[in-house]
This record gives sequence, structure tokens and C-alpha cells, in this order.
Amino acid sequence: MTAPKSMTIAKAINESLRTSLETDPKVLVMGEDVGKLGGVFRITDGLQKDFGEDRVIDTPLAESGIIGTAIGLALRGYRPVAEIQFDGFVFPAYDQIVTQLAKMHARALGKVKLPVVIRIPYGGGIGAVEHHSESPEALFAHVAGLKVVSPATPSDAYWMMRQAIECDDPVIFFEPKRRYWDKGEVDTSAVPAPLHRARVVREGTDLTLAAYGPMVKTCLEAASAAEEEGRSLEVVDLRSMSPIDFDTLQASVEKTRRLVVVHEAPVFLGTGAEIAARITERCFFHLEAPVLRVGGFHAPYPPARLEEDYLPNLDRVLDSVDRALAF
Repeated sequence: MTAPKSMTIAKAINESLRTSLETDPKVLVMGEDVGKLGGVFRITDGLQKDFGEDRVIDTPLAESGIIGTAIGLALRGYRPVAEIQFDGFVFPAYDQIVTQLAKMHARALGKVKLPVVIRIPYGGGIGAVEHHSESPEALFAHVAGLKVVSPATPSDAYWMMRQAIECDDPVIFFEPKRRYWDKGEVDTSAVPAPLHRARVVREGTDLTLAAYGPMVKTCLEAASAAEEEGRSLEVVDLRSMSPIDFDTLQASVEKTRRLVVVHEAPVFLGTGAEIAARITERCFFHLEAPVLRVGGFHAPYPPARLEEDYLPNLDRVLDSVDRALAF
């Protein structure tokens, strides 16, 4: 048993990659500037120095080529972890991901495994321009054959990365870049929860807030603010967008009878829409109010000086809480 360590989400992912590289010689890390530079956010810092250029590979600036190569490596028995430098850079690789990576297992009648992890820093809050601040998770969650996850804490960042690498299916691993420097305790000797299981991170009785990735912290702050007004909000960290753990969420909603779903991505056709539909189907006779959604607007990501008006914040979450409790 080792004592838990305090580390940032960025450091937790680095440690997780390091452990996976040490444990399994078939694990490879690849992407633009992941080696010598250690990545734009320094997530892979020191890995090439310790594991060599054959295990931590600096690739050309060609996302389609990165993912195509990762698919080929997976077919040969490797477990590649491919980094897409920013969320908006993934689309040159979208064809490879959707038409090849997501389909090969079914196309081969289950005889072929594609253990590929695609790391994508996503979301806003860092003052960057478009293509550096977007939340395209729904575009991947919609595709059968892909698993889509996002950690909200250093502990989950560490363990979910380990589990994603060990998974025989392709996993799209969305990393909330605005939270990279948030600190928390990581117990590297713990027994982790299943990769796709949601977690109640704050108990409450009056309303459920459901979120994942960067918005979990915002929802916890909203719950603390609401407590000062005598309201008890439960916060559920979904952790996974495909599959979604509707059982845990349903149990929470049946208790609180109200649900607000929060994500940075645009509300229109977002993950919250699927959650609202499923929970309405499952919990219709328990609900005291319609399921409400808080998210980004159906517009291109704005310039940095406007992003705080675009991103869901404490006031917008609490406004939806007020609306739901008013029913």
C-alpha cells in the first residue's frame, strides 16, 4: 500500500501513462510534440527521455496519419495512445475514427480488437481561439463502437487512463484542459470504480445536477452556493458519455425528483438531450419538473474576450436550479 499523493490532473495523466508504459511493453504514446517537448500542456513531459523514441513517438502534423498509424499498430498487437493536440484538430482524423476505428471489430465479426486510446484536450476557459476550446464529445458518443469518457478529478484522470489503455475497445479520452492544474489526492494502490460507472460526488435531496469533465467542479460550487439558501443539491459525475450510466442517474433522480444536466458543449443535440430523453422515459412518474439543460450556445466558439459569456457558469446553473424548483 502506498500513501495517496496530491497531484494535478496533468500530473496524474502523466503518471498513468508512465505506469502503463512500464507495465506493458506494447503500450506506445504518439502525437504531435509529445516527445521532446512533452506536449503543449506538458502532459507527456519526460516520457520520451525515459522510454525512448520508439515508445514515445513525435509524429508529423497530420491527425489522419496519426490515427491511421495507431489503427495499424493496434492490428499488430500494440496498445497505442494517440494525442490530438487540441479538440478542434481532431476532424482531419474523424474519417479514420468513424469509418475504421469504430467499425473494424464488428466488421471482423469480433475477431479483431482495436485497443486504441485517443487523448483529446477539450473545452474552454483558457483564453484560446476557436479549434482550441471546443467540446465535440457528442460527435463521438453518437458513433457505435467508440467509448467516450472524461475525468473530473486527478484520481479519475489517473485510473480512467489506466483502464482506457487496458480496454480492448477504442476509447476517446476527453481531458478537461481548464482543469489540468486542479489538485487532488491520488491513491495509485486503490481499487478503481468501473470505467463507465457514474459517481454521486455530493449527496442531496432537492435536485440532481449531472455533469462530466470540466463542469463537475462548477456544479459542486453551485451546490455549495445553493446550500446557503437552504437547498440540498445532489451532484452526479457521469464520467462517461458512451456508455452512460443511467442506472446511477435514475436512482438519484427518483430520490430528488428534479434534474439539471450541465455541459460546456452546445445544448442543441448535445449529451444532455439524450440524458433528458432517457431520464424522462425512465422517471416520468417521479419527476416534479421537466429535465433542464445548461450548456454552450449553438454558435461557433467565440473570441477569448467573450468566452466567459459563452461558458456555463455558476449563475446560469443556479438559474436553472431556480426554474426547476419553481415547478
